[in-house]
Amino acid sequence: MLLSYLRLVLFAVGLLVGVQVPGFINDYAKRVEAHLIEAQTGLRGFESTAQQFFNGDMQALVAHYRASDDPVFQSDASSLGAMLDRQLELDKQYQAMQGPWYIRALQVAVAADPDIRLETWNGYSYQILLTPEAMGWGLG
Repeated sequence: MLLSYLRLVLFAVGLLVGVQVPGFINDYAKRVEAHLIEAQTGLRGFESTAQQFFNGDMQALVAHYRASDDPVFQSDASSLGAMLDRQLELDKQYQAMQGPWYIRALQVAVAADPDIRLETWNGYSYQILLTPEAMGWGLG
């Protein structure tokens, strides 16, 4: 009889833990999107300058800043280059999170941005999603 109760408890715990996976993946995807929007907003002024002077080529703007004799522009070139790299990384993460559930799960498990995954973990509040995907994870 004790073994029966233990199995029920283990099943319930497994179900409750399993249904957290889709919620965490969903929260991670939302954070990636928010960071991407923030990165795009931060680059908006530079994109305007690149459009005006370099036909929209942001790399040409960075190269122009690097070639300048002014140390302020050279410093800004490094900052702008880092911002462009970050936007590209976030865009890749965002695109991966638009795929099917198993791709999203794999992305979060092995290829997630470590800072965003930690941020998601620290800000995660337990939830029970009543979606077919969550129920599948719970039963799994």
